[in-house]
Parts: sequence; structure tokens; C-alpha cells
Amino acid sequence: MVVTLLIAIVAIVCAILVGFVARQIIGTAVGWPRSIAVGLLVFFLGVPAAEWVLEQTNLPAGSTLAESGNVWLALGLIALSISWVFALGVATLVASEAIFPTRPLPNPIDVIRAGLRQRKRTRRYLQILAIASRHGVGWLFHGGHSRVEQQLSTSEERARAIVATINDAGVSFVKLGQVLSTRRDLIPEPYLSALASLQTSATTLPWETVREVIESDLGRPIDEIYADVDPNPLAAASVAQVHRATLHDGRRVVVKVQRPAARAQVEADSDIIGRLAQRAQERTRVGRDLHIESVARGFTTTLLEELDYRVEAQNTEMIRATIERIDAAEPGRRGLVTIPGAFPEASSTRVLTMELVDGTALSDSADRLAALTAEERDRLAEVLMSTVIEQILVYGVFHADLHPGNVLLTDTGRLGLIDFGAVGIIERSRRQHMTAFLLAALSENDVAATDALLLIVDAPDDVDLDAFRHDVGIVLTAEHVRSGGQGSIFTRIVDVIRQHRIALPGELASALRSFATLEGCLRVIVDDFDMVGRALPLMPTLLRRSVSLSRAATDLQAGAVISLARLQRMPQRLEALLTGIERGSIGITLRSDDGTDTSGILSRITSEIATTLVSIAAVVIAVVLIVAGGGPVLGGSVTLFAILGAVIGLFGFLGLLRVVRRTFTRRG
Repeated sequence: MVVTLLIAIVAIVCAILVGFVARQIIGTAVGWPRSIAVGLLVFFLGVPAAEWVLEQTNLPAGSTLAESGNVWLALGLIALSISWVFALGVATLVASEAIFPTRPLPNPIDVIRAGLRQRKRTRRYLQILAIASRHGVGWLFHGGHSRVEQQLSTSEERARAIVATINDAGVSFVKLGQVLSTRRDLIPEPYLSALASLQTSATTLPWETVREVIESDLGRPIDEIYADVDPNPLAAASVAQVHRATLHDGRRVVVKVQRPAARAQVEADSDIIGRLAQRAQERTRVGRDLHIESVARGFTTTLLEELDYRVEAQNTEMIRATIERIDAAEPGRRGLVTIPGAFPEASSTRVLTMELVDGTALSDSADRLAALTAEERDRLAEVLMSTVIEQILVYGVFHADLHPGNVLLTDTGRLGLIDFGAVGIIERSRRQHMTAFLLAALSENDVAATDALLLIVDAPDDVDLDAFRHDVGIVLTAEHVRSGGQGSIFTRIVDVIRQHRIALPGELASALRSFATLEGCLRVIVDDFDMVGRALPLMPTLLRRSVSLSRAATDLQAGAVISLARLQRMPQRLEALLTGIERGSIGITLRSDDGTDTSGILSRITSEIATTLVSIAAVVIAVVLIVAGGGPVLGGSVTLFAILGAVIGLFGFLGLLRVVRRTFTRRG
């Protein structure tokens, strides 16, 4: 019993020791379970292997061995035999790691959480798949051709089926469809028009449910916040519904209340959308060219932000700030375009309280517009156009979901912008590129317009620049002789970008979309409003505001300070360079495109090449020594050259295993 226990303890210790040594020799992390398994294998096979080697060398056994003086030779052969068994065990370890790489053991809590999320995601995915199959668009997921799918023989029929699927799939997919309906750079006709018809209405929530959300989010009874709230919703959409209310100081407001289940559903759907986009980018060229995974990630991030109404309140205040600056520069237009104020004390993550804009959406304001004079309508259109263009080009903050439903016409003949869940932000350098493009487009300079576009978009390496420039020129030329009411120059430019498989950054796609939808709003106000012709005279004024003398002076000062700082460091750098030349210690650092230092990589490659060559040479020398034989006989049939060959071959073999393991590690 004691002997068995000792053998077990020695076996375990040897297994751990062998596993540790194997990990050190291979030079990379290896799973401890398989390392210990290899250690046990070496322990149990080492002694039989050593006995077999002693038998093959014709050395005397037992007491005869001690009398012959070959004890040390036998011990050396035993150690060498066990070492080779160990080397073969390491080879087994390397092979198993190459086929089934070690993965870190996950946290059990994380495993449970991931399993629950996977179960939830799978259930939701099957639900969406069932909806898609019911409408005959299951081929979007599995590529099959059922009886229903074969009936969708035209693009129009398939587009209508996709829209029906999206409407049934819920809030996330409706929002995705609405966003895609504005991305002409991604979606062709007739799918674009079909997506534009997605429903925005939804069944209303019971007032008690709405009241509970308000009180739980604001942490107070509803009577402490509002003097009264109309329990009948003003509007209901897939994410929220809106109620009229009055504050205790008499101000009339609207209260936007998020549906309780909206965030949970959006979070589950966002994961599905991200995975589908990743698959599309990995498996299709179009997905790669358009960076579809990045587009999906941007959409899901924006959608989750829209569910936090505190973000929308901040967006509203940013837009209000731009309107105030624009009005300050042109006092004569003050108040023609207004932004409702938000009430932070009556707002939270799922509740947003804003000033009531008492008006009607432009899309439903035909009677009110008809009551205005032609001059009043023209003035409204011009002010709206200049406001949006200045927001985009001068301030870089703009309404990213501008359409006739989000522009209200009040009884006093003013325009109110609402719904700031999606706001675009463009940095100054890209605004300058956008301004250059608009100037070139409005003046029909196709070469300059194309060059400016190439500064904006993410063009793939294989894009045909001449064909792209030609198509842009065709659009500009046709637009300058085209009569009003026949579409937008911006939608046609985006069509050209999509046809050439050029990716358009999300914020710039939002800006071009806003230009296009702005043109639609303007033509609701004035049927034949010529945005291209009316925008050109505005550009010099906008340029003066975006490139003012004070800003140019500030830029020069900033550049001068940076240049001065570099000049101040120049003597120290020159001194260090000269000192390095004198000492002969100058080095060259190579960096990749992303700024990574590649000198270390080159050193490692050089070291591994040298290790590989030395290991191969050792194995070759070992084979030659063992095959050739010869040398002094150390005992039995053991010669010196055979022993040297076995030892050199062992180290060469281990060296090759180390190189092979590192190669597989880099690939993984």
C-alpha cells in the first residue's frame, strides 16, 4: 500500500515537473491538463523504453554490469532514453496544441451568463427566422428556395416581402430599415423606396403603464412633476409614445415615454444584427467594400444611445446652440426656425419632457402653406436651407433625421424642428472637405468635386478613379441643366458612390442624406425651389464664418507654438545624433503603417531563422553520426559517435519543436 502510494506521488510530481519543463522548452503557454497527461505518459513509458535500449546495446545485466564498470554508461543511456521519450511526449504536446489550441478556462459565472444570452439570442433568432419564412424571405438567412420564395420573382415583390418582415420583427429592425432607407450608398432601388414606407405607428400603451414608467424613472409621483397629463397619447411609435402635459408654472409640454420592453429587445437584436453583419463582411466582397460590420456597429451604438433620452436632451441643446449663433449673425431671421427646449428636471433615461411645438408636420401642412403668400413661403424655405447648410458646414452639428415629418409649421408661420434622437457631428477638417465638394459641385467643377470626394470617402485600392470621376462629372453636368423637382444632386452622387463600391463614413452619409432630405422639405414649402441655385450665393458668407480672420490667426498661432516647441527640442536631438555618431551607437527603428515598432519583429524573425537552421543542422549531424557509427566502443555495442548523435539529435529535435509551436501560435 505504501509503495503504491509512493509510486503515485512520484508519478504526479514527475508529471507536473515534466509539464512545467515542456512549457519552458516550447516557450508558450500550454494547457496544464494536457501537460500533466504528457508527463504521466513519459513517466510510465520512460522505464520500459530504457530497459529496451539496454537490451539492444548488449550491456551485461545485474551484478555483471556493476563488475564490468559500465554502470555510468548504463545510467547515461537510461537518462538519454527517458529524455527521448520526453522529447516525443513534447512532440505529442505540440501536435495536440496545433490541432486543438489551448483556450483559457472561462469564469463559471461568465459561462452561465453567456449561456443565458445565447439561449435568449437563439430564441429571438428563431422567431425572426419564422417571420422571414412566413413572408417568403427565408432565403436571406439560409439561401433556400421554398414555394413562397419562388413566387417572389421580381425585385419589387422581394422588397415588399422584406418590408413586411421588418414590420413584424419589431422595433430594432424597423429602426434599421428606416436608417437603411436613407443610405443610398448601401441600398439600391426598389428596396430603398420600399424601406421608406416602413410603419412608424404602433399600438398604444395603457395609461397606467405609462404612468408607472414616468414615476419610476423620475422617482416622484406624477402630480409633483406635472399639473396635468393627457392620458390619451398624441402619437405612438415602436419605441415610445408621446403625451401632452402642463407644468405647474403653466408651460405646455410634451412627454416622451419609452416602452418598458424596448431596451431589452434592442439589446438582443443588436447582437443578432452585429453577427449577421460580421458574417456578411467575412463572406461577401460587397460587405467588405462597404465595411458593413462597421455600419452595423455604428447603427446599434446609435440606436442604444437613442434609448437614453438624456442623450437626446443634450442633442437638443447642441442644436439650440447652433440656432442661437446663426440668429445672432442674422438678427432679421431670428425666430423663423425654432428648437423646443428640454426640461432636465422632468427628464431621465426613459422619459423626456420638452416644450410643446404647436404645429403640423410639413407633410400634412398643405392647407397652412396655401394660406401663406409666395414671399412668405420662399422666405421660410430660404431660411430653413441656410440654417441646415450652416449647421453642417460651419458648426458641424446637425439634425441627422431631417424629413417633412420632423419639421413642423406653426400657426404663426414659423418652423419648428423636433426629434433629436439622431444628431450628426462632423469634425472641422472633414467639414472643410465637404465645403470644397459643395463649392465644386455647385460650380460644375467635376475634377475638383471628385478630388474633394476622395478626401471624404474610404475608396478601396482597386477603385477605377477615371470611371468614378467620369460618373461624378455626368451627374454634375446633368444637374445643372435639369429642371426642378426631379430628385436631388446629393442622392445621385451617393448612387455613384454606391455603384463604385466605395464606403462612405456614417457621419458624412448622414450629412449628404440631410442635404437630400432638406431638398425634399424645401420643395414641400415651395414646389419649384432650386436648392442648387439658391445655395451657391450663400457659400461665400458661410466660408467667411467658417474661415474667419480670427480663426485663421488662432490656427497660425497654434501652428507657430507647435513649430517653436519642435525647434526648441531640435538642439537636444541634434546633440544626441552627433553623440550617437561618435560612439557608433546609432540605430534605425522601423515602424509599420499603424505605428508599431517592427525592429523587434525583425530581430525575432532573425533569431528564429538562426534557431531553425541550427536545429536542422543538429538533426542532420545526429543522423550522420548514428548511421556512420564508429568511434571508441564505450561498452557492449555502444559507440561514442552513436551517443553523441543521440544527444545532439535530442537538442535539435527540441529546437525544431519550439520553432513549430511558435509558428502555430502566431497563426492562431
